[in-house]
Amino acid sequence: MNAFHKTLLASTLASLTLASAQAAETTQNNKQDVTTDINVNSDRGNTMQSQQALDSAVILYGKLNITGQYNDEDGETKNTIQSNESRLGVKGGYQITDALEAFYTIEYKVDTGADSSDNFTARNQFVGLRGSFGELAVGRNDTIFKRSEGKVDQFNDLDGDIKYLFKGQNRMAQTATYLTPDMKGFRIGATYVADADSNQYDENGYSVAAFYGDKKLKKTMFYASVAYDDNVKGYEIIRGTAQVKIMELKLGAMYQQQKEKYDEIEVTIDGETFEQIIAVDGDRNNGYLLSAAYPVKDFTLKAQYQDMEEVGESWAAGVDYQLAKPTKLMAFWIDRTYDTAYTGSSEETDKYFAVGIEHKF
Repeated sequence: MNAFHKTLLASTLASLTLASAQAAETTQNNKQDVTTDINVNSDRGNTMQSQQALDSAVILYGKLNITGQYNDEDGETKNTIQSNESRLGVKGGYQITDALEAFYTIEYKVDTGADSSDNFTARNQFVGLRGSFGELAVGRNDTIFKRSEGKVDQFNDLDGDIKYLFKGQNRMAQTATYLTPDMKGFRIGATYVADADSNQYDENGYSVAAFYGDKKLKKTMFYASVAYDDNVKGYEIIRGTAQVKIMELKLGAMYQQQKEKYDEIEVTIDGETFEQIIAVDGDRNNGYLLSAAYPVKDFTLKAQYQDMEEVGESWAAGVDYQLAKPTKLMAFWIDRTYDTAYTGSSEETDKYFAVGIEHKF
C-alpha cells in the first residue's frame, strides 16, 4: 500500500468515525424531539429518522494478535515477533424500510511484522440486503463452507489453524452468498463463486451448508453443520462439524473428505513458458479433527488434534489468560508433520512455541 493509499485509508477512517459521532448526536436529538413533540405524525417521522440515524452509524472495529515465537520449520529455526491475522475494519447498516435493511463490511488484514510498511491486505469486503427473506451479500467474502466450521478450531488464525491440513478455508473475491432466516436454530446457506475469480481455474464454484445451533454455544449447548464445496479453488469437499458444551467443557469434532479437480502447470512451447489449467483426477482423502477447551477461572486450557490422508497430522496445546473482556494473554505449542506424499520428497516436521497478546476493539 503506497503513501497515497495509506493517507486515503486514514482519512476515510477518520471521516467514518466523525460520521458515527454525528449520527449518534442526531439520534439523541431526534429522540428528544420525539419526546417533546405532541403531534402523532411528527412523532412517527422523528422515530423513523432516529432509527435511520442509528442504523447509519459506522462501527470501527479490529484486533491485534501478536506473538513472540520460536519456529522450527523442517530443521530451520528462527525467532519471530509476528502478527496473526490482525485486522482493521468498518461495518454498518441502514434501515431502508421496516422490512428491509442494507449492510456492509470493509475489512483489512494488518501484518505488523511485515518487512515492508506496505502491510494492508484485503479481507472480507461486501455489501448486502437482509429482511424476512434472509440475507444476500455480494463481494469478497468467506464462503458458506468456511463459515460452517463455527468455533471448533481452537487455534484459528494461529500456526495451528486447520487450513494447513484441510482445504476449503477460502475467502473468494467474486462471490454472492445467500443465508436463510433463522428457523428455530436451523439455517441454510449457499455461495456462488464466479469463474472470473483468479483462483477459480475458469470454472464456476458452488458452496452450500446447513447449520443448527449457536456456534458460540451460548444460546444452545450444541452446534452442528454439514457443508459441500464444488469446484471452489479447484477442489470438491465434504465436511461435517459438531461441537457440544458439557458443563463448561467444550468438545469439538470435524470430518472432511477432499478431492482435487483442477490445477495449473507450467508449459513451454517454442521457448515461451505459460500456465495451463488441467483437470486432475485426485484421490479422495479423508481427515478428521478433535478439539477441546476448558475454562479454569480466568484461564482457558485448549488442545487439538488433526489428521488428513496424504497431507499430514498436527498436535496443538495452549492456554489463554483473560485480562479483561477484550484482552488476553496466550501461550501455545504446535507440532505438525507433513507426509512424503504431500512434500514430494521426505517427511517434514514443523514446530512452534509462542507467547503473545490479543486485544480487540
